[in-house]
Amino acid sequence: MTTERFNEYAAHDGVAPDRWASALHLFDNGVGVPREETVLERWERAQLLFEAKDYIGAARLLADVVEEVPEQTGPRLLLARAYYHSAQLGRAEEQLRRIIDRDPVEHYAHLMLGRTLERQGRRAEAAPWLRMAAAFAGELPAQD
Repeated sequence: MTTERFNEYAAHDGVAPDRWASALHLFDNGVGVPREETVLERWERAQLLFEAKDYIGAARLLADVVEEVPEQTGPRLLLARAYYHSAQLGRAEEQLRRIIDRDPVEHYAHLMLGRTLERQGRRAEAAPWLRMAAAFAGELPAQD
C-alpha cells in the first residue's frame, strides 16, 4: 500500500464500540477458530453500546446476559434502562418489577419504574413508586 492510497482512507469519528470490543479478541484462539464471548465480555460490550447510545444493541446483548445470570441486579437494571431509552416501556416495566420483587429497597428501580409508568401516561400508578424512591433517597415531603 502506498502512502497515497493510505491517505485516501476516510477517517470517521472513531471505531464503533461494538466493533472495538469485538476486535479486542480477534486472534485469541488463532485464525479461523471461533471464539465465544464470556458473559463478562458481553456485559462490558453492552455497557459500551449503552454509553454510545445504541440502546437497542445494548438491550439485545443484555437480554442474553440477564438470561445467563438472572440473579445479578446490575445487568438487569441496565437492560431496563436500555429498554426505557429505546421506548420499549412494557419490557422496561417488566424488568424493573422483577428487580423490585427480588430487592425491594433498590431505590433506583423504584424511580425508574415510576418514570416508566409516567411515560406510559399512567401517572396515578407511578406516584407511589416515585414517593418510595424519594423516601429511599432521604427526600422528605414538604410540611403543610
